[in-house]
Amino acid sequence: MEKRKIILSGVKPTGTPTLGNYIGAMKNFGKLQEQHKDDLFVFFVADLHALTTPQDPKELRKDIKDVAALYLACGLKEENLILFLQSEVVEHVQLSLILEGMTYMGELERMTQYKDKKQKQVEGISSALFTYPVLMAADILLYDADLIPIGDDQVQHLEITRVIANRFNNRFGETFTVPEGITVKTGARIKDLQDPSIKMSKSAPNQKGCIYLLEPINSIKKKIMSAVTDNLGQVKYNEKKQPGIANLMTIYSSLTNLSFKEIEKKYLGKGYGEFKKDLAEIVAKEIEGVQKKYNELINSEYLKNLLEKGKIEASKLASKKINKVYKKVGLK
Repeated sequence: MEKRKIILSGVKPTGTPTLGNYIGAMKNFGKLQEQHKDDLFVFFVADLHALTTPQDPKELRKDIKDVAALYLACGLKEENLILFLQSEVVEHVQLSLILEGMTYMGELERMTQYKDKKQKQVEGISSALFTYPVLMAADILLYDADLIPIGDDQVQHLEITRVIANRFNNRFGETFTVPEGITVKTGARIKDLQDPSIKMSKSAPNQKGCIYLLEPINSIKKKIMSAVTDNLGQVKYNEKKQPGIANLMTIYSSLTNLSFKEIEKKYLGKGYGEFKKDLAEIVAKEIEGVQKKYNELINSEYLKNLLEKGKIEASKLASKKINKVYKKVGLK
């Protein structure tokens, strides 16, 4: 009988997730569960990762709860799922400290996300921002995860996790499963609606370019209607010549499963106005469904009990692994 695979993912609770997060990752988790019914999904709110940059404690508490509810509202089912808060399983921090002794400064300095954030951040850079790929590696290796759903901006983080796992295994004997990534092809990277040269991000200076999963539906429609396009006047997928339209077509395709060719055919001879109006309705309908489920879950006993159950189950797996690691390195 084939071994049950473990599929793992974590979402950082820094502000409300965006349409980009939804299309690139969260929307696909439910589909992934359908495809892997016999496997185990270990999903968590990566609240410790949020502390790499300054946070308002009150906002962070709300965001942690929101992300947990949105995981489920976006399609995750309870059946083969362990859902928990990272900070409630202490072994994440314990393993991270061990793995820091296996990770080289040069490897962390090469991480592009660190370099990008270093450039953007005005105040001093925290050491946690520098070492957070090691905590991310601990998140994954603690559960012997086989498969990690990733966007193209996470490939480098998965690679350093694989390097650390192999290095530990070579030094101390077979201990960790070396994980592989699952990438989503269409919609893996949604761009900013006002500047399609950058990805849609909560931290973008112009908030008109970013759609949040919990913002008012009318606001979402307005943002789609005011998204930048070009003066060519034709709905054609061309990332270089028509980056704005290409981005809107990616959103359209991701939410309807229509190919770019089918979308082009549908809007042949029609202007951007009609295309945008249709897309605004498609996005609004999708997010309305998410918001309805979110509102049912956010203050429910169901969510509270599921997170408590997840903490217990995750702690059992994590405790077993950390004991093994401690013995290998000589702490037990």
